[in-house]
Amino acid sequence: MLSELKIENVAIIERAQLSLSAGFNVLTGETGAGKSIILDAINMTLGERTSREILRSGADRAEVTALFTGCGDAVRRILEDFEIDFDGEVLIRRRITADGRNSCRVNGSPVSVSMLKTLGGALVNIHGQHDSQALFQPENHYKYIDALAENEALLDTYRASYRALRAAEKALAQLQTDESEKARELDMLRYQIDELEKADLRAGERDELQNKVALFRNSAAVLRALQQAYAALSGDDESAGATDLLGEAADALYDTTEYFDELQSVAESLESASLETREYISDIRDAIESLDMDPRELAEAEDRLDTIYRLSRKYGETEEDMLAFLENAQARVVLLESADERAASLEREIAALSAAAVRNAAALTESRLAAGEAFASRVCRELEYLDMPSVRFIVQREGAPLGDTGADKIEFLISANVGEAPRPIARIASGGELSRIMLAIKNVLSARDAVDTLIFDEIDTGVSGRAAQKVGYKLAQTAENHQVICVTHLSQIAVMADTHLLISKSVHDGQTYTAVQELDFEGRKQEIARINGGTVTPLQLQNAEEMLLQAAEIKRRN
Repeated sequence: MLSELKIENVAIIERAQLSLSAGFNVLTGETGAGKSIILDAINMTLGERTSREILRSGADRAEVTALFTGCGDAVRRILEDFEIDFDGEVLIRRRITADGRNSCRVNGSPVSVSMLKTLGGALVNIHGQHDSQALFQPENHYKYIDALAENEALLDTYRASYRALRAAEKALAQLQTDESEKARELDMLRYQIDELEKADLRAGERDELQNKVALFRNSAAVLRALQQAYAALSGDDESAGATDLLGEAADALYDTTEYFDELQSVAESLESASLETREYISDIRDAIESLDMDPRELAEAEDRLDTIYRLSRKYGETEEDMLAFLENAQARVVLLESADERAASLEREIAALSAAAVRNAAALTESRLAAGEAFASRVCRELEYLDMPSVRFIVQREGAPLGDTGADKIEFLISANVGEAPRPIARIASGGELSRIMLAIKNVLSARDAVDTLIFDEIDTGVSGRAAQKVGYKLAQTAENHQVICVTHLSQIAVMADTHLLISKSVHDGQTYTAVQELDFEGRKQEIARINGGTVTPLQLQNAEEMLLQAAEIKRRN
């Protein structure tokens, strides 16, 4: 659950710290005091998109820190994947600077915003306006039924078979080309293969040829340098070479070793050097002889380079690229020439995959039908409690072609009044009805929700009086299994809270400040009276106290 929230320099909040409890937490305050900003701050820690516009005026950074305690296995698995230490608690810190840079850390380790969002989905489930809008989108309705039925394994099995089917169908479609088009492609491929095979390319050949041509073109200068080296080592008619001189020096030193023992090693080294230089002379002689090249070899090398260059413009920059092109072309010819046989094989495979996908879709449909009936019945009971006794809630299922989610078209229908035919929610539900329908659905699914913290924003839209009392009770009931955080403007909901936080705004020295205060019983009386009537009177305080005591009694009895 979300235990602590620290906010710095976010919008009009300079600094605020919230301590939240397990159970039902409510946030109340005047319009514009900063309640929505606190939710924005929570969203920051969950990886939602934000920008530097959220910075408090004049601040160089905004920072939000959230501590989650008692986190379960789902959170553990995510952090293990991220290679982040976990001991049951998660400390998230997100900072945004004036130049737009983001810094996110989880338990001290840096993470990306996308990683933070993945983790946030396992920590908090936020119900706001976008959730209610999801009820207007029939394509999302199957998700509610699958959540109740715990259809994750069935859906995964179906999707694996469906995607294998689609892959086989795509492969078959690629094979079933027009015969004339296939003949044209084969002719082109055979021409390309013939041209490349005749070229008999070899990896690294171009580099070798370029080196050879360069040597040919610079052979005169190379020959002079080699001859100079040869003469320096072997000598000529006028002077001895380095090899002979080294040998003479060694012989001379050997004559002195009787008197200078230490020169023995020097003489041996010089003798060894003389022998080595004789080998070098041989190597240089071979190099000189190799330069006796036929001009025709140069022409052949240049022609070969021209051929490789021409081919590289069509088939790939390097010899490796061209050889890979050849290999792929040969494989494509084999595929096209065996297309009929391959097509027959794919048709048999598709038949088997189609049968498997239909079977898996049928299992999914069966589960959804059973869950849909139970879901509709339980939602109707919840709505009846929430002062919507005449509402009929129906889960309509129609068959559909195989798709990524199965063979079902599922849509929620309601009849708001007796005698009216059920129609799609988007065409009938008012704002207040939509809030209660969403709360009913959340309450039905709460036992299946592995997320510990549920946040409700605008759940009281269009609700008042007795219905508001019922909404407050249902939120408190949901809080028996989850931490519930709710922003509300209704006293009937606020009195059901276990922890009541007041968000207030003040102006000092030309700047606006937001403060957060946890209310005791007397403080709650004042706030409930303010919500009920604006100006607080003794009678309103008495009424607020009665509401609080009555709420406590309701929770005690249940």
